[in-house]
Amino acid sequence: MQKETTGVHMDWESRYADRARGMQASEIRELLKLTQQPDIISFAGGLPSPLSFPTVDIAEVTTHIMLTAPEEALQYGTTEGYDRLREYCAYRSKKEGIDASLDDVVIVSGSQQGLDICAKVFLNPGDTVIVEAPSYLGGLGAMRTYQPKLIPVEMDDDGLIIDKVEETIKKMEKPPKLLYTVPTFQNPAGVTMIEKRRKKLVDLAHECDFIIMEDNPYGDLRYSGDPVKAIKAFDDEGRVIYLSTFSKIFSPGMRLAWIIGDEEFIRKFVIAKQSTDLCSNSFVQRILYEYCRRDLFDEHIKKIRGIYKEKRDIMLSSLEEYFPEGCSWTKPDGGLFLWARVPEYINTKNMVAEAIKQRVAYVHGAAFFVDGSGTNTMRLCFSYASNDNIKEGIKRLGIVIKNEIKSH
Repeated sequence: MQKETTGVHMDWESRYADRARGMQASEIRELLKLTQQPDIISFAGGLPSPLSFPTVDIAEVTTHIMLTAPEEALQYGTTEGYDRLREYCAYRSKKEGIDASLDDVVIVSGSQQGLDICAKVFLNPGDTVIVEAPSYLGGLGAMRTYQPKLIPVEMDDDGLIIDKVEETIKKMEKPPKLLYTVPTFQNPAGVTMIEKRRKKLVDLAHECDFIIMEDNPYGDLRYSGDPVKAIKAFDDEGRVIYLSTFSKIFSPGMRLAWIIGDEEFIRKFVIAKQSTDLCSNSFVQRILYEYCRRDLFDEHIKKIRGIYKEKRDIMLSSLEEYFPEGCSWTKPDGGLFLWARVPEYINTKNMVAEAIKQRVAYVHGAAFFVDGSGTNTMRLCFSYASNDNIKEGIKRLGIVIKNEIKSH
């Protein structure tokens, strides 16, 4: 049946809130739509390898939950999260040097929800946030919804340059409200902030009175080098908000992560979460806790470290073999990404279409910079492609870069 119209054109744009008018789809998400074709080797999305999923153990644990506690598992839970899982998250964070208890933890539906909650609680339109250059797109997107002013500060191979942060703050009329960082195996650059800078950042936050959002999705995925304590480990005031997730070490489909913060902040986060989804998935929380209770996690993480270390090493050796002179890249000790640079006169965004023609995909680097810089950079994810495809994909990408150099 055809719908009758009055002839009056509806101005949909005028119905949107100001914050919604500025919303844009993630460039990565849009690119991933192009890379779904099976013959494209994709280094674009930060997807964990399916080989890393503990499918047999999950099936067994799920059956156990349904046989022993089905009513509780299928019922609503508390907004704070399943207490036993919260206790486990606090316990697990001790290896990062964080002293936390159950009351310092809230379970959230993935780190992305955690980032959104933090931004919702702390940011007013026009507030200033210092971010890394480059920075995680999901973090930028979560904050942009609340209309802050994002100020980029550069990094080097030792992470965010704290002296540059200090210089930036001195030029401001007032200190920033927040500083957002992914300090360990950073997305997208793959670099890790050294301990000396972590301590200095906490001291600077105390001196200038701002809050640090520490996002640590990859900390367990270390393949070389010595562990570094979390920034939160150096915080004795409660001004560091720590986020971590089970997505990269267990399953992204479970959508479970956690926030650790001062109890007063946690109370406010819980109120903010209540208006979003009431509670995170009760069923999945119990499955995950039972998996943890059986002491399966450490062995599982050891297994996936082996998987990803091999993939990282194959990508690094392939870059040495196939990328032309004038290119460089980071050599991450962990995580899922590395960051490559091509000659400055090449714009990697303009090169994406040709790469897709050659059946290989990456994310151009400018997408990760709030000021549009980084035009000669790209993010390469080594976690998802097969070992053989990593080598073949880097070979194809090397050809694309060589042809681009010749055209100049």
